[in-house]
Formats: sequence, C-alpha cells, structure tokens
Amino acid sequence: MTFPFLADLEPWAQATLGLLLLAVLAFSARLILQGLLTRVFTRLAVRLQTGWVGMLLNNRLPQRLAQVVPSLVVQVGIVAVPYLPQNAVTVIRNVAVALTVLHLLRVLYAVLDAVRDGYESTDNSQGGQRRSVKSFIQLGKLLLGLLGGIVIVAALIDRSPLILLSGLGAMSAVLMLVFKDTILSFTAGVQLTSNDLLRVGDWIEMPQVGADGSVIDIALHTVKVQNWDMTITSIPTWRLMSESYKNWRGMSQSGGRRIKRSLRLDVASVHFLDDSEIRRLARIELLRPYLEEKMLHLTQTNAGLRRKLGDQSAEPANLRRLTNIGTFRAYVGAYLKANANIRQDMTLMVRTLEPTSEGIPLELYCFTATTAWAIYEGIQGDIFDHLLAILPEFGLKLYQHPSGNDIRLGLWGGAQDLARA
Repeated sequence: MTFPFLADLEPWAQATLGLLLLAVLAFSARLILQGLLTRVFTRLAVRLQTGWVGMLLNNRLPQRLAQVVPSLVVQVGIVAVPYLPQNAVTVIRNVAVALTVLHLLRVLYAVLDAVRDGYESTDNSQGGQRRSVKSFIQLGKLLLGLLGGIVIVAALIDRSPLILLSGLGAMSAVLMLVFKDTILSFTAGVQLTSNDLLRVGDWIEMPQVGADGSVIDIALHTVKVQNWDMTITSIPTWRLMSESYKNWRGMSQSGGRRIKRSLRLDVASVHFLDDSEIRRLARIELLRPYLEEKMLHLTQTNAGLRRKLGDQSAEPANLRRLTNIGTFRAYVGAYLKANANIRQDMTLMVRTLEPTSEGIPLELYCFTATTAWAIYEGIQGDIFDHLLAILPEFGLKLYQHPSGNDIRLGLWGGAQDLARA
C-alpha cells in the first residue's frame, strides 16, 4: 500500500500525512465493522431466540471486536508510510501488536462474562438455588490476563514471549508466594463446587468470622454473606474448606424446621393424681383416649397387685398410679399430633430430661410444616404460649429463680408473721 499523491511534498510532510491517513483509515474501518457486527448480532438474537446472543450483546462483544481492527490496520499499513524511520516503524508496529492483544483479551473477557450471565440466568429461570461459576470465570480472566500481559510486554520490548516465560520459571518460588491466597482459594472453590457444599442463596453460620446469613456471592478470593442484620461479611474462600461452618440448605429442602425447646418444671409441683383430678382431666378431649387406656391398664394391674399383696395393697405406694407430669407429657404429645402446623412424617416426641438444679426439663422435639423464619417463630410461640397457660390445669409450675422482689416480699411476709406471733 503506497500513497503516490504525496510524492510532491517534503519527506517529513509525506510521513506526517501518511500517518494521519493511516489513522483515519483505521478509525473508519472500526466504525464500519462495528456497525456491521452490531446488526448481525441483533438479527441473530431475534432469529435464533437464544439468550446467549443477547448476553454477548449486553457485554458489548461487537464493539470490542471492532476495536481490534484499527491496530491490525496499523500493523499492515505502517510499512506504506513514506520516509518513516525504521525505528519508528518498529515502535509503532510493536505498540499496535500490544493493542491488538489487549483488545483480544477484552473480547475474551466479554465472552467469559456472557457465559457467567447466561449460566446464572438459566439457573434463575429454573428456580431454586444455584452453583456459582464466578470463581472459575475470575480464574480464567486471571490466567488470560497473565498470558496477555506477558505477550504485551514482549511486544513492547521487541522480544520473544518465551524469554519472559523462562524468566518467570526462575521466579516460580516468588510467584507461588505472591499467588498463595489465589491458589488456595481456587482449590477451595473447586472443592466447594464439585462437592456441592455451597451455593448462592444458602444460609450458613460461621461464628468464628461473625457470619450468619445468606450467601450472596461466591468469587475467586471471597465469599460474601449477607447477615440477618443486613451487614455483609466477606470470608476468604479457602477458610470455608479449612474451618467448619453450618449450612442450613438441608433444612430448607426438607420442608420442615426443627423445634427443640424445653419447659423447666418445678420439682415440688410433681405429684400423683387423685380420682377427682383424673375425672377433671378426662374432660379434656385430647387426653380422654390416653386416660381411658391408662385407667383400664392400671385397674387390671392394681387388681393383680391387690390379690398378690393382700393387706399391703392398702399402702398407696404399692399400687400403680398416674402422675401429673406424665399426664402432661401425654397431653403435649397429643397436642402436637393434632396441630396442623407440625410435620407428622418427621421426628415428633416429648421427653423428660435429667432433673437439674433448675427444675425438670420437659423437651419438645418436632418439626414445623414450614421453613419460613417468621412463620416458624409464630408457630413455636403459639405452642409454648398454650402450654404455659395450661400448666396449672395439671397442678404443675414452672421453675423460676427468685428475683429481688420475690426475696423482699418473702422477708416482709416473714416479718409480719413474726410480729403477729
């Protein structure tokens, strides 16, 4: 490519005008190609009805492809500029090669971004939680950036990239130290993804870093967790493999959330039920089947004991009797089984734990029919509100540490009794 109409000008003017003409040609080629590529991609997006072409358009792939053309035109046309020193030709060509590599990197970055967006949009359209590919995309960008950087530097200094690569081999120990966290995070990210240990949307607890909330981003170096107080905790990815954390995804997928809470009953309120109490409790609909079955069994058992013990059967301790705590435990079990908000196909039990200095723990262990936090707390609150209110019907009391006001009233009452005496 030559410029014959510049022959009558001075050499410096020919070189200057040649460079200007080459720049105009490169810029025009970019505009023309960008317009063509934009039209082609737009028509493909309409005809193919696929989201991938739209993702490429959203990430400005046609514009980035068009930006490669000017540097290519300069590489080809720089030799046709008259009276341009060879050193200047070499420098301009090397800079054009570096720009070509830079814009090609930006094209590959746009393709990787489109892959990420397309993957995430596909998972979102299907609903549910999704595995994150962001860490792999970031690693791909990092590797491409390193290779591209080596080629760009080699082009600018007019040396072979192999020379730089051989120098990097000698600096491998330094590189391992610099990219230690990146290597650890990538390895952890691969394990987390391949074993499906963590997804965007999972609720995790990691007390050692103050994380308790939903995973909103899984990147190459960090995992972001939005806590329930709306703060954000950033966790290095490698820590999720080297330290323990709790993932609540299994609970969400099961459709039931566990209730495990105890009522601490006062030991002094536990006693055997007499006949009048049994008759009164038998009027409770949920207890009637239990009491009828128990009373039939006790009647038969006690009849055998009376025949066996004779006169000693007059001692109440020698006969089988119902207790208020056992009857209350049966009532709680029947109440939970009759509750539509409690899962009947999952573990459901009411048990008495070992007595302590703070009373007798009566533990409820069951699962709600929903995993929504607010609804779950409402169901749990309703259950314990009811049980606390019905405790006096069984002659039971909750254990409670005496407060300062209790002690003051107790001492004042004792002083009044002494004064009256």
